[in-house]
Amino acid sequence: MKLVVASRDDLASWNIASKLIANNRFEETSDIFHGNTTYRLLTATDEVRLLTVEGELVDLQELSRPNEVELIVFVSRHESRNENPILSVHVPGNMGAAEFGGLPGKVSIAPANAMYSALNRMAEERIRLGLKEFEIYYEGTHHGPSLDVPSLFVEIGSTTKEWSNPQAGEAVAAATMAAIECTAHLESAVGVGGSHCNRRLTSLSLESKVAFGHIIPSYAFKWLTPELIQNCVRRTLEKDPTIVLDWKGIDGKHREAVKGVLEKVPYRVKRVAEYRDEK
Repeated sequence: MKLVVASRDDLASWNIASKLIANNRFEETSDIFHGNTTYRLLTATDEVRLLTVEGELVDLQELSRPNEVELIVFVSRHESRNENPILSVHVPGNMGAAEFGGLPGKVSIAPANAMYSALNRMAEERIRLGLKEFEIYYEGTHHGPSLDVPSLFVEIGSTTKEWSNPQAGEAVAAATMAAIECTAHLESAVGVGGSHCNRRLTSLSLESKVAFGHIIPSYAFKWLTPELIQNCVRRTLEKDPTIVLDWKGIDGKHREAVKGVLEKVPYRVKRVAEYRDEK
């Protein structure tokens, strides 16, 4: 079974959920979750449940039931200080302190191929629906919940104008279904470096079909250790992900420390430039 989880208190979340229900064959069930209605969709290969809750999705730590659930897609708003219109995807979990839900030092399991499928569909829907003002991004791994189930957030950012945009809701609803129905088997990767919304890794993924799961942005380097790298690799659903460095996105003062950490782990490491034959 696969889950989609939406909050009725989150304008973007309910926008996306409403489009999912309207554009697919979700049927209301008699089951209640957190006092709210649930919906069900039967496909040729899967049972998909849409759970609706109140409150913040980051606090749903009790959803981790690996024997029952194969994948969880949280549909959500994205907030940022720059308020740019974006559509984004990321893994939940915390590399360090648990400031916004989840558990300290515990990242969720990253379904890299499902995340690529969501990101790629967002890019397609952006063109189809005329959402030219929106940019498409991978975000770094952050906030709760910290789950032992492959999990991802798909989001609309960054203000009430975008959260309530019906075309944005339709685009992310389509991306949600792409993640659920994913059959891709691409090269998987753990990203290191760059900003929280990572333009270079996003472009690399869409151009070269590299599927990112966890991304450790530069602001998280205060937690960067061999153990964190190993944790992100082990908590990737796909086996043997490549470590991909956004080298241009790593400040010079951090580069030697990053190289020192990576020398202590037994993983394949490539820079973005190696995929593009850049100098």
